[in-house]
Amino acid sequence: MSAQPFMTGVSSDQAPDTSLGSRRGVAILLLLSLVQFMDILDASIMNIALPSIEHDLGFNQQSLQWVVNGYVLTYGGFLLLGGRMADLLGRRFILIGGLLVFAGSSLLGGLAQSDSLLIGARFAQGLGAAMLSPAALSTLTSTFRTTRERNTALGVWAAVSGIGGAAGVLFGALLTEGPGWRWVLFVNIPFSAVAFLGAFLLLKREPKVARLANFDALGALLVTAGMLLLVYALVNAPDVGWDATRTIGELAAAGATLAAFVANELRIANPLVPLSILRIKASPPPTPP
Repeated sequence: MSAQPFMTGVSSDQAPDTSLGSRRGVAILLLLSLVQFMDILDASIMNIALPSIEHDLGFNQQSLQWVVNGYVLTYGGFLLLGGRMADLLGRRFILIGGLLVFAGSSLLGGLAQSDSLLIGARFAQGLGAAMLSPAALSTLTSTFRTTRERNTALGVWAAVSGIGGAAGVLFGALLTEGPGWRWVLFVNIPFSAVAFLGAFLLLKREPKVARLANFDALGALLVTAGMLLLVYALVNAPDVGWDATRTIGELAAAGATLAAFVANELRIANPLVPLSILRIKASPPPTPP
């Protein structure tokens, strides 16, 4: 597949250098790291703000947990589907779409005047993050092609993920005690704007690599439902009890749904996840001297 660069008048064989030794390569790595930073940040930034949110919007204890869990649920549940969409529709397209969903839901959540609207915005934020993360990671691995540069870029990516989790607690405290809990959500908007501009300027526009007829709708439905059930069971298990009938039933349902997904992938011509990639070819035995 050939992709024309976004910049007008630059042919694919004259595309600017994207190695880590070039300014453009470093800028792309910073852009993709910012996207990952936002995704991980929002998994933890709300924790410190929960008491203020509870008081301001009149949450009860049972629904308050979904301000955090709603994001985690849709992020984990739609992650594989987001990756497949990036493969079929183009990484740049899904990255920009994810940024729009993420920024829009952050604005909606920051303006929320009811508990249901805030929880809905957090679910939408998780969906946006599930589009962003696989598209950004796929862009990273396809941009930096040598083993050394790819390993370096992945190391930076992993470090940013760790920093994002810790920074969420710090930013959450500073923003909640400062301008207020709503800025825990509003802070995503300038980050998203910078990433949006960077995606347009730095990333190549890609054609669709496959028709939506090859999307494997049943596989997408099964894996998303299975992942949602699994994440839902895991986030509720500490409150319900790991040995509770409800938890065991949810985990069993998730396992059955994911097993059905595997069976579906084995039988269709254009699977969502080609299971052949999991096969390890045996090396021939060494020839005796």
